[in-house]
Amino acid sequence: MKQVVQNYKSGELAVLDVPVPGCKPGGVLVRSAYSLISTGTEMMKVSEAGMSMLGKARSRPDQVAKVMQSVATNGVPATYRKVMGKLDSYTPLGYSLCGVVEQVGAGIDDVKVGDLVACAGNEHALHAELNWVPKNLYTPVPDGLAPRHAAFGTVGSIALQGVRQGESRLGEVALVIGLGLIGQLVVQLLAASGVRVVGADPDPARCELAARLGAAACGDPASAAVETAVAELTGGHGVDQVYLAAGGGSNQPVELAARLCRDRGRVVDIGKCRLDLPWNAYYEKELDVRFSRSYGPGRYDPEYELEGRDYPIGYVRWTERRNLACFLDLLARGSVDVEPLISHIADFDDAVETYQRLKDGELKAVAVLFRYPDQPVAAEAPAVAVPSVNVRASTPVRSVKSPVRLAFVGAGNYATSMLLPHLAQRDGVALWTVVTTTALSAANAQRKFGFAQATTDLDAVLGDKTIDAVFVVTRHSSHAELTRRALLAGKAVFVEKPLALTEDELAGVLAAVEESGNDRLQVGFNRRFSPLLNEAKQRFGARTGPANLRYLVNAGQLQHGSWYLQQGTEGSRFAGEGGHFIDTASWLLGADPVSVYAVAAPGNEDLQVVLRYPDGSTATLSYVTTGAPGFPKETLDMVADGKVLRLDDFVRATVYDGRRKRWVSSRLPKARDKGQNAELAAFIKAVRTGGPMPVPLESLVATTAATLAVQTGLASDAPVTLVGPR
Repeated sequence: MKQVVQNYKSGELAVLDVPVPGCKPGGVLVRSAYSLISTGTEMMKVSEAGMSMLGKARSRPDQVAKVMQSVATNGVPATYRKVMGKLDSYTPLGYSLCGVVEQVGAGIDDVKVGDLVACAGNEHALHAELNWVPKNLYTPVPDGLAPRHAAFGTVGSIALQGVRQGESRLGEVALVIGLGLIGQLVVQLLAASGVRVVGADPDPARCELAARLGAAACGDPASAAVETAVAELTGGHGVDQVYLAAGGGSNQPVELAARLCRDRGRVVDIGKCRLDLPWNAYYEKELDVRFSRSYGPGRYDPEYELEGRDYPIGYVRWTERRNLACFLDLLARGSVDVEPLISHIADFDDAVETYQRLKDGELKAVAVLFRYPDQPVAAEAPAVAVPSVNVRASTPVRSVKSPVRLAFVGAGNYATSMLLPHLAQRDGVALWTVVTTTALSAANAQRKFGFAQATTDLDAVLGDKTIDAVFVVTRHSSHAELTRRALLAGKAVFVEKPLALTEDELAGVLAAVEESGNDRLQVGFNRRFSPLLNEAKQRFGARTGPANLRYLVNAGQLQHGSWYLQQGTEGSRFAGEGGHFIDTASWLLGADPVSVYAVAAPGNEDLQVVLRYPDGSTATLSYVTTGAPGFPKETLDMVADGKVLRLDDFVRATVYDGRRKRWVSSRLPKARDKGQNAELAAFIKAVRTGGPMPVPLESLVATTAATLAVQTGLASDAPVTLVGPR
């Protein structure tokens, strides 16, 4: 097998062929799927190896002390031979990975061959194709958690142990100094615990990343921004805890901690930074300085790590292994997100080149993963099923003599700004009931738009036989369940995107269609109804060959605190609104996609999504959050048969034919029309007449499945085939 090694004397890095480790009792043999490079600890070791002997001595005074003791005991010649022999040997790298159990040793009964596990330890979770891992240094990976995310288990445990040492409490304020890999994880763990976090790092990109991941404020520790933020959040008292997650030889982190911590606050050292404590500052505030020992209790105890002797949970609640399992659980539930931290994924065979690029500064990264060949977990291309649509019976046509009575479930910003103003002015429509979770918001909507009734009782609305259609305009996590219930109640349903956040939710909606025979469903994919885009499509004309479509969505940053950022409950941002753009592309190309390939940009929410269609057409969707806010939000180009259709943010559309512009249409920016009014008119007409819904249910399902496939593709790092009836 192959393993990454380093010669500490010469600094040489190599991928060596070494024997496969034996599967000893008390552990398992694991074939690596992904292993994580610690851009802090490992790169420090790699950099030290490239130093002169004097440089090595200066960087490791602890080892120099041991050498001097050996000289006193054994003499210079013997000590020299011992030191040179140790330096001139290959040493392993790596300590955090995810892989598949290939063999189970005697005494192991909690995993079996083929199980996916996360592994820890600088002697057992190495950058190698196979590792033997003792029982207390691995844990099973929860169902649905991507292997590349589970590979963060060890560094996640280090961050988690640091937070435990800080004894953070709900409502406190913490300062995290150093926003590298560990610091970014500490920020997320604290934010998930209800702690407000200020981050400090000289790198603006890392500050921006931490802010997106939950920090209330971030800034350069050398500027006044950090001190100002701390003063505002704490009323001038100082933070409750400081986490030192920085490295290097500067004493600035320790001094900043003393300056910004409150009286009797806690300072937790997680990283490896200089610790010359300014005595007066720490004494006068009576600061509690704590150290966090790696992954947690059990670390450096051979009886725990090698012999598998666990500590009783009644005495030691959080051990190394329990921390590892806890962090994986947080990942699986969406409380922590490591995907934005992945700056680069390199093939294992390119390990030496990757380390060199990191060392030279060519590759700037928060986290880098090695991907191993012939992974059993990725042997087959992933696929997402597009469920079939089965309708038991058609819905009766309603009378056109009475107005269409509408109920709104939810009356938030989008409903009150983009939907209700159009409906309130439309003839043949009666705004009958508005349902919200709070009484005052229902009363406000009733007053502003003239609803006949306002209530917080959803069951009463669904049981009201006089209501013809229900609009579901709530948070994303509730869409599928509310749609399912409304369909079963016999209502026509208009649900804002997304229809569903998971395949199971989508299946539940379709089960309700089949059970009730009610297929009267529309999802708020309004862009296909835009008058400007419809005219442009008509001017472009029919295609004879495949098309190439490019769609740039300059989504921009969300305000801190937006519920869109609650990925654990509301899904990713793209899952929430990506269906808009996939639906528009599919409508322009006249078909549903057959495959999806998605790539995430490192350190942010930017995505590149490539959709392939049955006739060979492709659509490339660039969904970016890091663009200039002054640039248009949506630009689209479609190229086919020597023609180009260009759309500029629903303000201007152009069709090029040959060497000339065949048609240009412009609107005032304030008259930007993304199709909501036309979409609502089509839906009301379908409900009133009993005619076909504006968009076939099969198309709504296909778009939803394609949107879900983006996340599947990101997790597997491979194209996803959309299988099923079309």
